[in-house]
Amino acid sequence: MTLDLSPRPGAAPRPAMLRAQTTMELRLLMRNGEQLLLTLVIPLVLLLLSSASDKIVDLGPGRPIDIITPGILALAVLSTSFTSLAIATGFERRYGVIKRLGASPLPRWGLLFGKVGAVVVVEIVQLTVLSVVGLLLGWEPQGGVTAVAAMIVLAILGTAAFGSMGLLIAGALRAEATLAVANLVYVLLLVGGGLLVPLSRYPEAASHALQLLPSGALGQGLRDAFDGSGAGAFTYVVLIGWTVCASLLVARTFKWE
Repeated sequence: MTLDLSPRPGAAPRPAMLRAQTTMELRLLMRNGEQLLLTLVIPLVLLLLSSASDKIVDLGPGRPIDIITPGILALAVLSTSFTSLAIATGFERRYGVIKRLGASPLPRWGLLFGKVGAVVVVEIVQLTVLSVVGLLLGWEPQGGVTAVAAMIVLAILGTAAFGSMGLLIAGALRAEATLAVANLVYVLLLVGGGLLVPLSRYPEAASHALQLLPSGALGQGLRDAFDGSGAGAFTYVVLIGWTVCASLLVARTFKWE
């Protein structure tokens, strides 16, 4: 009996390629100290500071920790799926990494899948750590299993919306411009995007406008989910709308080099 030892060149099965790409993206993300600071440390510090003092911002009626914790969870989704993803992708374009991967057997959609997969893994860790810290600080979420299910759905939709926006910026601008725009948008949404402060605390006109932003929809949706009232259908519509529009623009404008 003879063994056939002749080479069999060819690409690995697609599931194996996707797993490998996701693992590589996750390792790259974990090695970047700035990205880790943005995705976990900043939301964690804000949670600790906000719970220590309710005099910084008027959050309205209710316990500050119950109001601020869902907003911090929304901020974590924004940090990872938008700012971190946009900056990393922008510099990968600059150094030709994406161009070379685009010429490999890995499908181009597989590259994006790997990035999204790494983002999802990081977000699972983020949301778990921040939720545990919030509970230790006295957070009392309402709604039970329904609220947790709503959080998962909202986090997925928020990731899709912010991720599409991040790829839109990274695929159309130079790396330096992507860095500046991504950080600027992050700061603007953090300060006045309806993430941390309930929309009811804004002037009426501003509140209506913020409801149409993915940040306002996600932040208020999570607050509504965990106060027992449940996120309204309009929240889901806004996030889906941003995802669809941004994804279509990414498909038309994303440049691989």
